[in-house]
Order: sequence, then C-alpha cells, then structure tokens
Amino acid sequence: MKVLLLKDAKDDDSGQDPYIQELGLYGMEATLIPVLSFEFLSLPSLSEKLSHPEGFGGLIFTSPRAVEAVKLCLEQDNKTEDWEKTLKNKWNAKSVYVVGNATASLVNKIGLDAEGAHSGNAEKLAEYICSRPCSALPLLFPCGTIKGDTLPKMLKDKGIPMESMHVYQTIPHPGIQGNLESFYENQFVAIGPSTTRAMAAKGLPVSCTAESPTPQALAAGIRKVLQPNSCC
Repeated sequence: MKVLLLKDAKDDDSGQDPYIQELGLYGMEATLIPVLSFEFLSLPSLSEKLSHPEGFGGLIFTSPRAVEAVKLCLEQDNKTEDWEKTLKNKWNAKSVYVVGNATASLVNKIGLDAEGAHSGNAEKLAEYICSRPCSALPLLFPCGTIKGDTLPKMLKDKGIPMESMHVYQTIPHPGIQGNLESFYENQFVAIGPSTTRAMAAKGLPVSCTAESPTPQALAAGIRKVLQPNSCC
C-alpha cells in the first residue's frame, strides 16, 4: 500500500525518516511531500534577549523551528563563542522547558539542558511548568505566529510571567501544488488533532487521527483504517 505523508523528511540516527521506516515495517510505501515552509522573524531582537539571561526566569520551546531561530541568531551575530563560554551556562542555571523529543534533541545540540520533553503537547507542558518552582522573572517563549493560546493562558492563570515573541512564520511550501499533482490520494490520515482540524477546514477527508505525533501511532492508525469493521 502506498501512503502519502504531508510532512518534511527528517532523518534519524539510521539516516532514514522514522515515519518511512515505521510504515515500511508493515509493508507500506510512504511518500513524503512537504506542504509548509518557514520564514524567520525578529532575529536581532531575539539575539538581544538571548544575550541577557539575567532578565529571564528560563526558556520555553514548543517547536524545533524556535530552536533553529536561536541557532541562527548565534551564527549570524557571531555569538557562538560567547554562547559557549558564558551564555549557555547562564541559561542552563535556569529552566529550559520543551515539548517533545525532537525539540529536546535540538535544544541539547545547542548546549542546553531540556526538561519537560515527556509532556508531548503544549497543555501538558504548561501543567508541568505550573508544578515547578516559579521565578519572578518572565519565561522567554520564542514561537511561531500561529502558536496556540493554551500554554500562555494556563501560565497567566497561575500567575507565571512569560514573554512570548514571534520568531518565525509558516507559509505554503512553494512546490506543494506540483508535488500533489503528481501524487493524489483520496484517503488521508492526520498526525494529531491540530492537523485534523486544519484538513477539515480545507474540506479534506480525514479517515483517522493518530493518537500522538509519532511514527508508531501513525502506523497504528493506518492499520486500523485497513482493518474491516474498524474505526478510529
């Protein structure tokens, strides 16, 4: 069976996208087509804030793109040496909260110690942050322009100060139309509720929603669709 995944390819330690690898275990041939691209915003402002960890109680990352924005700041402003010598240690003296293992891995690569990766989504991360000792200083939250309101609202309700700033925006991938024209599939499986809602808003059919954004959950969802008299 051929499966179309509307996502970017990301290699794991084996050099293969984990979704292609997992679906292949069940005889499924996956094709990846990226539908989104990203533009980075306000990097000079982010760079300035990263240079002054004393003004913040910690960091929050809910997406890999936000971590990439930090990495770009360090590279473009020639701050890599300062980061390695002093800045990263000052940030590591504070809390660095993340959603998901992919984001945590990128945070580790820039020398920061991540916590909260097990939370899996913004709501669970907010619950984790609220359970931790709270600083009087705001948490710095680099994020995208279409971030959800769940995490900021939950922290605000608990009196936890936070400063969010948009450091990237999502735009359609320039090659999406041509790629989709060459590969059409009537049946879709969505990775998570946010994707399901976005597809439904565009009038696209959703046969099943994966219980979590992992290759294993996606493969399980597809197998349910293929089983007679099954539902998701």
